[in-house]
Amino acid sequence: MLQIFNTLTRKKEKFEPVTPGVVNMYVCGPTVYNYIHIGNARSAIAFDTIRRYLEYRGYKVNYVSNFTDVDDKMINAARENHTTVGAIAEKYINAFMQDTAALNISKDVTHPRATQNIPEIIAFVKNLEDQGYAYNVDGNVYFRARKFPTYGELPHINVDQLEVGASQHVEKGEFEQKEDPIDFALWKKSKGDEISWDSPWGKGRPGWHIECSVMSMKYLGKTLDIHGGGEDLIFPHHENERAQSEAETHQTFVKYWMHNGFVTIGEDNEKMSKSLGNFITVHDLLKKIDGQVIRLLMSTTHYRRSIQYSDASVQEAKSNLKKLQTAFNNSTYRLHNAEAGSDPKTEQEVRQIVADFIDAMDDDFNVQNGIAAVYELAKFSNMYSERNVVFQNSLQFIINTLKQLAAIFGIKLEQSELKDDEIWALIHERQQARANKDFIRSDEIREELKARGIVLEDTPQGTRFRKE
Repeated sequence: MLQIFNTLTRKKEKFEPVTPGVVNMYVCGPTVYNYIHIGNARSAIAFDTIRRYLEYRGYKVNYVSNFTDVDDKMINAARENHTTVGAIAEKYINAFMQDTAALNISKDVTHPRATQNIPEIIAFVKNLEDQGYAYNVDGNVYFRARKFPTYGELPHINVDQLEVGASQHVEKGEFEQKEDPIDFALWKKSKGDEISWDSPWGKGRPGWHIECSVMSMKYLGKTLDIHGGGEDLIFPHHENERAQSEAETHQTFVKYWMHNGFVTIGEDNEKMSKSLGNFITVHDLLKKIDGQVIRLLMSTTHYRRSIQYSDASVQEAKSNLKKLQTAFNNSTYRLHNAEAGSDPKTEQEVRQIVADFIDAMDDDFNVQNGIAAVYELAKFSNMYSERNVVFQNSLQFIINTLKQLAAIFGIKLEQSELKDDEIWALIHERQQARANKDFIRSDEIREELKARGIVLEDTPQGTRFRKE
């Protein structure tokens, strides 16, 4: 039975989607004014892994993740670069798609943009105004937070306690306009030459929170099964989403709220910050580290825990990735001399490992115990492939299972693409040279293949090769 920890209730709950067999899932995406940092990547990877597991368990997942392509950061970036907000958005959306592809994040995602949904946003705000939840002050429209009876429930904060610190989230002028310090902006009046749209309240643009409510419900319906994002979004962003959405529809907005932990930097676990000089973008990271290594590092820490990014953690991920690929290579290599038939006992042991994997992942996506089961399968795979006699059906079952489970973590286990006749001919020639004790020729062939990116491994079961 799959259980998910719900941020709203602070407990694990049995997962029961609105529509049986279908999961409607929304995850807050980045503001596209710069390259994504590893904190953005952590959230994208965590929820992509969750999505992959849900699909493995048989669910159809409708996955939506937005791009915030208009806000103060976008406007400032456009001014600093003497270009338009739209040009900034296009540049960094393209970069996002390239970086996430390198991290093997699923492409089957709907990516709506705030600027493409302005009419729907205006209609949403107007409906809140008509119901008395919103009010206009000189072209700025605010939400009456205190009118929503359970405001503060998601972050577990008392409404009266919010008032003291509320001014820290807004400019002084905005604070003075509000009826109540805890109210938040739905629509912002245009200042000067800022990007803007016509509205019933004059020229302006959406507030930050409103876009996610509008776009998530447009694509997924009025009640979402899962809404995810970083834990820093719990308040105010997600609580404001919840309040305005349920005020507009009078229905539950989200069944299961899920939030991932932060990424800390270095052995001292510093929080990532531009001011501390430890701000790391995925764009730069991919220049020196394989995307599969980053993916394994971030997909195998439980989503609610923080991740320590350090040289040591990267090296551990590299080692673990090699462990999985080696097990896959060992098993696929043995297929060439496996005997026909099956070994029922072996296949039952594999099924037990899979059962352990499912038990772990069904417990709020416990990836640390889940990946432990995958490493156990890799170990079992190595032991089986070293037997004198292996059976083709059982070996293929191990290979398929290992590949399938690794894929849930975003890891692609593949045979080397270098299989042309010339390489195999050189390998066979080397084997013959060794048999004839022509070690000079044997070494020449090894070096020739190495120059072509092929590493030979001599094992008791024969010579195999892998891509360097």
